[in-house]
Amino acid sequence: MEVEKMDENEWKYHGEGNQSLVVSHCQRCVVLRFLKSPPNQNKTSEEILHHLQNIVDFGKHVMKQFFGENYVHHGEIIQLPLDFVRQLCLKIQPERPESRCDKDMDTLSGYAMCLPNLTRLQTYRFVEHRPILCIEIKPKCGFIPFSSHVSQEVKHKVCRYCMHQHLKVANGKWKRPSKYCPLDLFSGNKQRMHFALKSLLQEAQNNLKIFKNGELIYGCKDDQDCVSDWNELARHLKPFFFPSNGLVSGPHCTRTIVKELIHVITMTLLSSTDACRAGDMKTVPISQGRSYCEASAFNRELVRNGKHKLESSGLPRGCLLYKTLQAQMLDMLDIEGLYPLYSRVEQYLEEFPEERSTLQIDGPYNEVFYEKLLDLSTEDDGTVAFALTKVQQYRIAMTAKDCSIMIALSPCLQDECSEQRPVVLTSKSRFIFSVSVLDLDLKPYESIPHQYKLDGKIVNYYLKNVQAKDDPVMSSLFKENEDCTLVLHKV
Repeated sequence: MEVEKMDENEWKYHGEGNQSLVVSHCQRCVVLRFLKSPPNQNKTSEEILHHLQNIVDFGKHVMKQFFGENYVHHGEIIQLPLDFVRQLCLKIQPERPESRCDKDMDTLSGYAMCLPNLTRLQTYRFVEHRPILCIEIKPKCGFIPFSSHVSQEVKHKVCRYCMHQHLKVANGKWKRPSKYCPLDLFSGNKQRMHFALKSLLQEAQNNLKIFKNGELIYGCKDDQDCVSDWNELARHLKPFFFPSNGLVSGPHCTRTIVKELIHVITMTLLSSTDACRAGDMKTVPISQGRSYCEASAFNRELVRNGKHKLESSGLPRGCLLYKTLQAQMLDMLDIEGLYPLYSRVEQYLEEFPEERSTLQIDGPYNEVFYEKLLDLSTEDDGTVAFALTKVQQYRIAMTAKDCSIMIALSPCLQDECSEQRPVVLTSKSRFIFSVSVLDLDLKPYESIPHQYKLDGKIVNYYLKNVQAKDDPVMSSLFKENEDCTLVLHKV
């Protein structure tokens, strides 16, 4: 791809995360990813190149082993003319959300990652002239900790996501808690999955986005900038699901289209489009952990109806949700069991700082790094090697807990469908689809202390402000404590 021959006006702002900014080409199925840094803290060109190379290598040599060849697109590093990069930066700056402008796009090195645009179909380019629908889901952690190191019993009953929702609302990040629970989505039970996806559509937050021909039509551009009009969404989706326009408008039409969308997402998530055995690495049996979350709105509804057990159908081994969950479950010790091991590694590095490179904490992320991850023992022998292995596995698990799944759909005719092309059917349409995984940068080693503190905050807030009010006895005590004033008199 000869980027230097393209006008910067052919590129548009696509989105960004904490570390990088992405622009996409208006015609071609590619994006460019640039690193970001705080003002006056620009890295050297060599540091930028090294960082980008680590990202590519990690996707290529590690995450492809967990997810499979067809699901992971690691991209390649390219060098661009500096004038092109500066002009591009000026063009997209007005489109960036204010909350993201605390960091500057790298305009000094000229290095960027070139990646496929995952809002487009990745498998069959011949249908690119047709409309493309893409659903991005950030499923979050799909299991409840089973580690004996967990100190609070609530963590064995309520998932991290459901607890964190209450803290986020209290801190003003979101206006209201979502009814979405990751354990419902990862259950493999279609009824629970449908409920989870409907909950995501009702309160998307930053866990669901929908694109039409690469343009965001539903979801959050920024934390508080959410589009959640189902009628408007139905207007966009109607030509995809009911091309003959035989469905009347109104609330019934909207509900029907949303139901069709949820069906399609569920079927694609349960499908397998990768014959590669990668991702089948055995970690911990999924049955070992609790299969439902007590805070799930779906679970609570069952309890109200006198049912106390959720059916879990289980995920097909080849589907991306299964592979994602397997990678997440490399977090076998929970952050409470992991943090002392992190401290052991830190103490070792304080004594022998020159060993940081040998331990591969900052890369290279190659086959040797991956092989070390295969040791699934949990019996601590007191060594730095054991501690480091668990730390690296935890970083992989955190990466899998924060990844995004991209489902691209394009309408196809019946004579275009064959066994070689994955197809999903609805009542009136059929779609060719591709499923990919995004946001697979390895979580920083230095973020572990933050995760440890955050875990404590989430649990303590939930125990004090949510669980206490739900429990009749604790609620009574809570109200007494709120209403009583103790007055001390001098004797």
